[in-house]
Amino acid sequence: MFKKGTKIYSMLTGCCPKCHQESMYSTKNAYNLSETLTVNERCSHCNTKYRIEPSFFYGAMYVSYAVGIAFGTAAFVISNLFFGASLKITFISIVGTLVVFMPIIMRLSRNIWINMFMSYDETLAKKK
Repeated sequence: MFKKGTKIYSMLTGCCPKCHQESMYSTKNAYNLSETLTVNERCSHCNTKYRIEPSFFYGAMYVSYAVGIAFGTAAFVISNLFFGASLKITFISIVGTLVVFMPIIMRLSRNIWINMFMSYDETLAKKK
């Protein structure tokens, strides 16, 4: 299910959507805030251009909204339904979750966005 060649693998790992051989990002650590969204220009393995057009990743903001809602809903379910926290504590846990996971949410939404437009190509993966 999460093996190379699937879109889910590329979305969760942040690797090249065409060959799955290298990371799209200049640094793997999403919590290096100065370089969280720094994307390499091209894949060194298959030469895929990540920025298809100027401002390509602006569309990831729409995906980011949905991913943020999913993280907030998960925080609500865990804090309120599982732990029985009050409304105030539940609200604080939702906000805290969104703040702590913001770099992950931003990268995940970019990964989902680029995978909507590119697909895995086995011939590119076997290149070199």
